[in-house]
Amino acid sequence: MTIRVLLADDQALLRTTFRMLIDSTDDMEVVAEASDGAEAVQLARTHRPDLVLMDIRMPGTDGLAATAAICSDADLSGTRVLILTTFEIDEYVAQALRAGASGFLGKDVAADALLEGIRTVADGESLLSPAATRVLVTRFLATPEPSTDNVLPERLTALTAREREVTVLVAEGKSNTEIAEDLFLSPLTVRTHIQRAMTKLDARDRAQLVVIAYQSGLVEPGPTPSS
Repeated sequence: MTIRVLLADDQALLRTTFRMLIDSTDDMEVVAEASDGAEAVQLARTHRPDLVLMDIRMPGTDGLAATAAICSDADLSGTRVLILTTFEIDEYVAQALRAGASGFLGKDVAADALLEGIRTVADGESLLSPAATRVLVTRFLATPEPSTDNVLPERLTALTAREREVTVLVAEGKSNTEIAEDLFLSPLTVRTHIQRAMTKLDARDRAQLVVIAYQSGLVEPGPTPSS
């Protein structure tokens, strides 16, 4: 299957570079380009891409607002957002993850890493390195916003003991293979537990499961990492 990608960045040269790279592969294509967040939302609704490669800092409607609009649109439930940013660990990235983004990459990412990141997120996984996840969670995600649903802890009662156990390990940044080794399960069984936990907690993907795990108190943040 071909992964259909929407590029959203105010820098035309960067969009051209990414388009050439993506279109050079056999399994993905760029279906549209947007120069700001409002255009990204409009084109997402028109083309229904599998993934939006979204810059955060754009004039007018920024990538944060565009991400929130796309991820809250029921008609775009199959569209994932992968954030591109110059500053990989900051409050804007944390807000984008809260809004529904599935992960993030630095703009200086290598070509192979970018393509692999697109494939990973399009496949329904998240793109959060363990180190970056710990920093983001400790600094920004663990403290709920005023609008956060207060019944989150109650929603956790829907999880089985094994699903809770797996969710904790996901929140610690472990891969399915690592979780399988820790719990003496097969990677397929781990994936099944994760999918069920996401369904019960209304998490779009693994990244949202991480956010919920910390904001609900299922996992407590550790000491603040040194910069």
